[in-house]
Amino acid sequence: MIATLRSLFLVAAMTAASAAGAEATRSILAFDDLQGWADDNHGAALAVFLNTCGDLKDPDWRALCGVAATYDADAAQAFFELFFRPVLVEDGKDALFTGYFEPELDGARSRTDRFKYPIYKMPPEAGNGPWLSRREILTGDAMQGRGLEIAWVDDPVELFFLQIQGSGRVRLPDGGALRVGYGGANGHPYRSIGVELVRRGVLGAHEVSAQMIRAWVRKNPEAGAELLFHNPSYVFFREVSRVAPELGPLGAMNRSITTMRSIAADPAYTPLGAPVWVEKDGKDPMRRLMIAQDTGAAIKGAQRADIFFGTGDEAGQAAGRLKDPGRMVVLLPIQRAYALLPDEF
Repeated sequence: MIATLRSLFLVAAMTAASAAGAEATRSILAFDDLQGWADDNHGAALAVFLNTCGDLKDPDWRALCGVAATYDADAAQAFFELFFRPVLVEDGKDALFTGYFEPELDGARSRTDRFKYPIYKMPPEAGNGPWLSRREILTGDAMQGRGLEIAWVDDPVELFFLQIQGSGRVRLPDGGALRVGYGGANGHPYRSIGVELVRRGVLGAHEVSAQMIRAWVRKNPEAGAELLFHNPSYVFFREVSRVAPELGPLGAMNRSITTMRSIAADPAYTPLGAPVWVEKDGKDPMRRLMIAQDTGAAIKGAQRADIFFGTGDEAGQAAGRLKDPGRMVVLLPIQRAYALLPDEF
């Protein structure tokens, strides 16, 4: 009853919560306000929550992590309802859900006539503020002769999308594979080539997808190569050898993320490691408890999330089609959620 009463009150606290300086409003909801809440597999969500819970340092979260480990899957819903409250965070922008995945590329440890596009480690000097742009990195000699190549792949377009995803696997000629994870960036802002194609009138806004962009760049190799330079941001990688092949790639919390249970969110609004109730509308509505375990250069805002779809081409196709509205609600420890209420209540 008290949660239902409190959900009627809009929290007046306003916070500077993003790089753009947007202000956010927070309102506490009841679990009954979450569409489809009772129908989800809360045990699956609890297992994913526990994957990163131990890395949370705040005392509120650490206490919950200890308790969470004592709950089994059948009692997971009761755990979330007892120790959390749903908090709707809004910054005035419409909700947007997109998808991401772990790409698989064909490559080799050494350069060959086929495999000639390098996956680079991060140079030490690149981490000191804005460094060279994508164009300067790929057309200049700053990377040459330094042994910074992790592997070489056969497709510059797939390498570009690997940088957008932030992690991936490289299939090697001998049947083996290596996994790479995010290693840093050159400090330049991300600029969408999909938005640029719409601006140029090449594609309509409804046509933009990863598949359409790939097809256009490959059909127009010279103009396509120039288009990729429109995004000055450049991502470097590191080889990841300690993650078992059956597990997902490492997210921003340096732990494996889980297919259809992990999201990338904006940590300015959503604490990393927090459960997030996803109400994705569109063609295939989704109502599911996920965990914010990753971030992304393009994932900015209180109602912005990227859903992890898994590894490989099929996952990539599904992720590339997703661009839907809806609502996301973060679950905060109960004492932290109540601290947002006006003092006079």
